[in-house]
Amino acid sequence: MARVVRFHEYGDASVLKIENLDVPSPGADEVQIDVKSIGLNRAEVMFRTHAYMQEPQFPSRLGFEAAGIVKTVGTSISSFNKGDVVSLIPPTDIARWGTYGEFANVPARNLVKHPENISFEQAAASWMQYVTAWGALIEQAKLTAGDFVIVTAASSSVGIAAFQIAKAVGATTIATTRTRAKRQSLIEHGADHVVVTDEEDLVARVMELTTGVGARVVFDPVGGPSFIPSPRVWRAAASYWNMARSARSRRRFLCSPSWARA
Repeated sequence: MARVVRFHEYGDASVLKIENLDVPSPGADEVQIDVKSIGLNRAEVMFRTHAYMQEPQFPSRLGFEAAGIVKTVGTSISSFNKGDVVSLIPPTDIARWGTYGEFANVPARNLVKHPENISFEQAAASWMQYVTAWGALIEQAKLTAGDFVIVTAASSSVGIAAFQIAKAVGATTIATTRTRAKRQSLIEHGADHVVVTDEEDLVARVMELTTGVGARVVFDPVGGPSFIPSPRVWRAAASYWNMARSARSRRRFLCSPSWARA
């Protein structure tokens, strides 16, 4: 028996229940880990409040990130052994491979061995922000050398990950922040330029930084009224990627070339 967190209905954190359950043996392509640390993500809050792209089948496990020690492996797995120290790259199913529990079966293809100088806590919390930023900037927007990308909510973990990924492909980042308090920190974390929106006109500053061309990509980790994208700052064929999701509106927001030129 193992202690596992599940929920039987939608709601706030009070719907989460610690239950004693038998955890089955891992599937042929899975690994069972003794969970030492988990990551906490907005996606899990959205999942249990019926605001995520996936819907649970009650009672449901949950959890995307974890780090721990391999307990046993599936019959087709040869790349991991009992005792290996590993962390989990977020898989495609938040419930099937839920990590909130003492033991979890997870897909072997999503496991990574991590070095001894990284703690379980660090390993469990390292993946989601980079997977999110990579998917938006590289897989969707096809960010490349010479591009400008506007990053809103830039001081978030996803924003900082976006700086690093953009820099790796040779793109230039324009971070936005409401106050001057975080400006220097954003530069130290890799932002090429910072626009303080309470003091500066975003459109004018972006057009100045891009010599009148505008940014091809806008990466908005928050959504909502805090950032109203202006087509004036976007190049033709621009991409606006928004992480916001709702239970009934699960889609990526991409502007069309004609709207970008409006």
